[in-house]
Amino acid sequence: MPLVSVVIPVFNGEKTIQETIESVLNQTITDFELLVINDGSQDRTLEIVECISDSRIQIFSYPNAGQSTSRNRGIELAKGDYISFIDADDLWTPDKLEAQLNALQANPKAGVAYSWTDWIDESSQLLGKGSYNTEQGEVFAKLLLNDFVANGSNVLIRRDALTEVGGFDPSVTPAEDWDLWLRLAIRYEFVAVQSPQILYRISPNSASFNVWKMEASSLQVINKAFAVAPQSLQYLKPQCLGNRYKYLTFKAIEGYPERSKGIAAIRFLCNAIKNDPSLLRAKVIWKVLFRIAAITLLTPKLAQAVINKFKTLSNTKTLLGYMKLNTAQG
Repeated sequence: MPLVSVVIPVFNGEKTIQETIESVLNQTITDFELLVINDGSQDRTLEIVECISDSRIQIFSYPNAGQSTSRNRGIELAKGDYISFIDADDLWTPDKLEAQLNALQANPKAGVAYSWTDWIDESSQLLGKGSYNTEQGEVFAKLLLNDFVANGSNVLIRRDALTEVGGFDPSVTPAEDWDLWLRLAIRYEFVAVQSPQILYRISPNSASFNVWKMEASSLQVINKAFAVAPQSLQYLKPQCLGNRYKYLTFKAIEGYPERSKGIAAIRFLCNAIKNDPSLLRAKVIWKVLFRIAAITLLTPKLAQAVINKFKTLSNTKTLLGYMKLNTAQG
């Protein structure tokens, strides 16, 4: 039986699937199985995977059902004591599995190991530093305030822990990752590998991010989490909502201007301020309002021209720096 099961859900991933699989096959540990869950791909994905010769690869094809269902199918098929997931366009450094496995074996109370993330572009060139967090031990409260795991290609999970809490919940897509991490964190400790080992691909299609769906699913996840959170942590809910709405505001106004997203950003910002009134005193608020005004009042082409001309004034990335991450009460 393999020690580790790696699950790759893939739908129409012909451009990146080979590189992703190679990054798994190049791991410094070799005792793993690689389960490719083909989610009804209509391109050359299946042909490409079938041409990769390695006895550790197993291919399973199903009608299209979405990423959460594909991951859950992989969990059901997995034989390893530890399970990890990687999306079909992301990459791992060669030491990812070994480092996380060592971390879990050195920390018997931990059910989940995660590493740091860097961002890459379509050509797999490094774009910059991603999520570098060091939270470990009992992290449930911290995870309520911020999904520091950052992506679904990150974790290595003990099979027993995953079996206890259940798999991914398709009803809360696209916030299903955060939901699972929270369900694990309320029962198990986390351990951090302080090294960038996940290369998360940023594609131009990120502009199509559905902020309305993310809002709805995020609220579901937050309500689920606080329904089981101890009374001693209930005071964190406004902070949690404020942080999520700051994130949603940022996502609504980044990328190519869309008036509908600009209008959504107004509501998101109001909710962020409602849950964190101190945001009104932040300098970034004027940059956010400037960008929202450009997106909602001008045509997309003109809005983009204005944003490009006044780059400093329209740079809203620092909004994410105003997330309240301190779990101390008062």
